[in-house]
Amino acid sequence: SAGAVGKYNAHLSAYPDIDWGHVAESFVNDDLGLSWNPYVTQIENHDFVAELFDALGRFNTILIDFDRDMWSYISLGYFKQRAIAGEIGSSTMPHKVNPIDFENSEGNLGIANAIFNHFANKLPISRFQRDLSDSTVMRSIGVGAAHSLIAYRASCAGMKKLDVNAKLMADELDNHWEVLAEPVQTVMRRYAIEEPYEKLKDLTRGKGIDAERMREFILKLEIPESEKERLINLTPSTYIGNAEAAAKAI
Repeated sequence: SAGAVGKYNAHLSAYPDIDWGHVAESFVNDDLGLSWNPYVTQIENHDFVAELFDALGRFNTILIDFDRDMWSYISLGYFKQRAIAGEIGSSTMPHKVNPIDFENSEGNLGIANAIFNHFANKLPISRFQRDLSDSTVMRSIGVGAAHSLIAYRASCAGMKKLDVNAKLMADELDNHWEVLAEPVQTVMRRYAIEEPYEKLKDLTRGKGIDAERMREFILKLEIPESEKERLINLTPSTYIGNAEAAAKAI
């Protein structure tokens, strides 16, 4: 301990010839294997604790976003959940397989972040460096960590129950050829065709569009035949840029 105000007052009054800073540094670094902080009050400041749990809170926020997206993808049918024997998905509709794991995770992450956010806002503050209201707050570290751990396990459990509904995804893409308005107008700009956005807007805005209508539009463009062929061979399911390579590079 560096004393009541962190400056070895009592230590130096008893043994004024000892380099107490060096003694403390050696003890903390060498004997305890920790990192010595020379600037403390009567306790180690809690700034690092606030920083740690603020970072965990940001991670949890990202996972909340993931949980909500997975819940939505399931509701849209992009993912199917495998039924687990003995599991109850609804109290009144026995046929339902609800995304309960992602809901469980989201709820626990909300509780954890409420605690972590309080840590981040509260722990760097100490009235005149003498405030001990931190002690009751620090006792809740385990609570926030426990809710986070429950949430992580729930998200993992939910992922293990999923099957991709590839047919529905393929059908959804095939019903939205308007997504190719972006690459087509970009190529049009490359070859200095006037008003590419307006021309695609007239073709696609508020109108149903399929492969044949897009093909007819491309064939009328005054661009090289090789570019026409490349655009005609493009489909909503193959218009993915470098997504596959980027995913594999993570």
